[in-house]
Amino acid sequence: MPRKSARLAALTVAAACSAASAVVLTSPAHADTVRIHDIQGDTRTSPLAGQQVTDVTGIVTGVRTYGSSRGFWIQDPAPDADPATSEGVFVFTGSTPKGVAVGDAVTVSGTVSEYVPGGTSSGNQSLTEITRPAFTVVSGGNPLPAATTLDARSVPAAYTPEPNGSVNALPLRPAEYALDLYESLEGMNVQVSDARVVGATDPYTELWVTVKPYEHRNRRGGTVYGSYDAQNTGRLQIQSLGKASDFPDANVGDTLAGTTAGPLDYNQYGGYTLVAGELGTLETADLERETTRRQRTGELAVATYNVENLDPSDDTFAAHAAAIVNNLKSPDIVSLEEIQDNNGATDDGTVAADLTMTRLIDAIEAAGGPRYDWRSVDPADKQDGGQPGGNIRQAFLFNPARVSFTDRAGGDATTATDVTRIRGKAALTLSPGRIDPTSEAFDDSRKPLAGEFTFRGRTVIVIANHFASKGGDQGLTSQYQPPTRSSETQRHLQAKAVHDFTAKVLETQKNADVVALGDINDFEFSETTELLEGGGTLWSAIKSLPRSERYSYVYQGNSQTLDQILVSPSIRRGAFTYDSVHINAEFHDQISDHDPQVLRFRP
Repeated sequence: MPRKSARLAALTVAAACSAASAVVLTSPAHADTVRIHDIQGDTRTSPLAGQQVTDVTGIVTGVRTYGSSRGFWIQDPAPDADPATSEGVFVFTGSTPKGVAVGDAVTVSGTVSEYVPGGTSSGNQSLTEITRPAFTVVSGGNPLPAATTLDARSVPAAYTPEPNGSVNALPLRPAEYALDLYESLEGMNVQVSDARVVGATDPYTELWVTVKPYEHRNRRGGTVYGSYDAQNTGRLQIQSLGKASDFPDANVGDTLAGTTAGPLDYNQYGGYTLVAGELGTLETADLERETTRRQRTGELAVATYNVENLDPSDDTFAAHAAAIVNNLKSPDIVSLEEIQDNNGATDDGTVAADLTMTRLIDAIEAAGGPRYDWRSVDPADKQDGGQPGGNIRQAFLFNPARVSFTDRAGGDATTATDVTRIRGKAALTLSPGRIDPTSEAFDDSRKPLAGEFTFRGRTVIVIANHFASKGGDQGLTSQYQPPTRSSETQRHLQAKAVHDFTAKVLETQKNADVVALGDINDFEFSETTELLEGGGTLWSAIKSLPRSERYSYVYQGNSQTLDQILVSPSIRRGAFTYDSVHINAEFHDQISDHDPQVLRFRP
């Protein structure tokens, strides 16, 4: 609602920041020459960074009263003719801004700053701001500058030039590159219409939409990330300036119908973000959780499932059990990742996980599934990464009515299993046992767990993995293009170690059945996967699916593969089926952020 202009006229407010008083400005830029587009310039960083400006004019388009980045956006209603220069800018007040509302015409004085969300080490682009501001409200109730429409026609197909370095100094070419377009609109009022959700609402009340309905769309409404050269330029994060309770609980495939509009921000967790003052209406697509088929009598069903830091205090056991029984149809062998110790994140030296496993097994039986047995190797305290004190590890569940486990004693946190020959067949020296647990490849990371199983008289060696996470990699919207994926270094070492172990098995027995599976934390087209496959030693069976179905995880609106099941040549040559069972990643009420994978084959 407009406020009375008499109360607003010439109201001067010193924004709360490090001091309560108005900022005394020195060496100001001339007010009659400095407009918002002069501050923004035609590159990613302001030509006036570090300088003080006075009486910069604009209309308030949004006020943020929550979080660590409080302040308001202003936009010049009289733009210049250069599409590369943004007409909007964020005014950072530090605390909840007082005396300013959407529709106010204001003049702002302060220091032009470049803020890098996440810090300079993150590689993120910087956000141009006016900091330590003093502002004057000139009038209220003004119409907002018209929102710029983001859609399939306006957003370029190319993401960004690739200079193999920082793009900060490059002139923006918004008609050619999507990242340049978004940067040229930084701080401005933008809008999307009838946008399909491609990343479900998360606990931080954020979701992702696409403004390109046909860009790598799959049958469930997601946007598939299938190569490093196809970043899906139509993806955009949506936040809200309203109450968290009013934010919709959206799943992939739903639609924000009508108009969603607000300032275009840039943040640490996703880059360019539409901060909505006007939020569209959620229209549900009624996406259903998938169910795979039950294995036939002569088929061995092997699954991998990341249960996301499961410990006895969690309330998700019944839901995980129902997923294993009803959606996965009780596989014969289940490789579980992120099983925590008996007291979860409590850091008291506990490493055993028998309570965690027993509670899950009981829940599965209560849900109508088989009475599973289990095997694992406890890690050394605080040596396998993950949540501090949680001591996550992989564990095997198996149905003893269908498959037997070959126990060979001696496996512990630091003793490596090896390959031997027994009656002409490849066998493990320790089962369960860990692969190369003292290698630098697995420093502060999960060690691969190997186990020897027998199904209908045939030996199957299964290797459960949880490779190093992608934490520390630069984001797709990084100022550095192409982004640096520093976490790959350790995964490459891990992939080489698992490949070499598998190669030793196949050297011992050419037709051995080997399954290497788990949370690989890398894509099916990545170098990590290529190293695992090793020119034919293994093969990622998710590649048997159509490209549009190759995903197990949704990150920043990209449906992508992190969980994989790789098989030896004897399995690949035979009859097998593969299913990525989508029960979590696309849903706001997920019990894990990963979808399980199931392989069925005849040994």
